[in-house]
Amino acid sequence: MDGETRVVTALQELRIDHTVTRHGRVRSLGEAAAARGIQPRDLIKTLVVRRGDDDYLFVLVPGDREFSWPKLRTLLGVSRLSMPDADTARDVTGYERGTITPFGALHPWPVIADESIVGHTISMGGGAHGVGVTVAADDVIRAYDATVADVSDR
Repeated sequence: MDGETRVVTALQELRIDHTVTRHGRVRSLGEAAAARGIQPRDLIKTLVVRRGDDDYLFVLVPGDREFSWPKLRTLLGVSRLSMPDADTARDVTGYERGTITPFGALHPWPVIADESIVGHTISMGGGAHGVGVTVAADDVIRAYDATVADVSDR
């Protein structure tokens, strides 16, 4: 099953209302937001963060913000976190960078959502390059029992 199909299947199983947008490859977050007809703040970057051996999590951060390592370390009560290389990220999620999403991932890693997305309609990776899914952030938070916290900087 390809990535887009895994995403759509997961969204259906989670009973999350969604819209799929196919726009082809883009070169930047701004270009992706424009192609999806949204503001960069509503295009969510899904980052895979490594806590330890075979221990990862998804972090959802708005496109107009920067992910904050210090805030995430404080939230998790750890002194060390890292970003896996592209091959490892693909191996632990089933998705290539630029397409990563918790929907249909190979493993149900915990999800941390930046508090600024609460109440918004957002667009996330759709499991393939040039594909996005538009969903209510609150539905994603509920479906994954996500931890909501301030994990970004302007």
